Amino acid sequence: QLQASGGGLVQPGDSLRLSCVVSGLHLDDYTIGWFRRAPGKEREGVSCITKKQGTTYYADSVSGRFTSSRDNDRNTAYLRMNSLKPEDTAVYYCALVPDKPYSYNWASSHEYDYWGQGTLVTVFS
Repeated sequence: QLQASGGGLVQPGDSLRLSCVVSGLHLDDYTIGWFRRAPGKEREGVSCITKKQGTTYYADSVSGRFTSSRDNDRNTAYLRMNSLKPEDTAVYYCALVPDKPYSYNWASSHEYDYWGQGTLVTVFS
């Protein structure tokens, strides 16, 4: 089970940190992805942090503003979001993907096996 939290109502330029607490699974067995779905738009990949090296990947729209991290001992993943913009308004989801025997696009949501329920981030002027 994945429980995402930390969303809220903020102004442009503000920061938030989302958390994703994992239970029933060992987080260190998975790569973690963060996705978002904005009103009227398709779900998009925001960031990913890999299982082994902790390598991070970001969508161009958030690169330089968002930071993914993980604490395997706490079974928790984080998404630090700085300099938030109104276009960041969305429901944010965390998801887990195990090792795959092939290369895949980290932003492809269908590759992920486990999903949290989402947390709403609203950035308003």
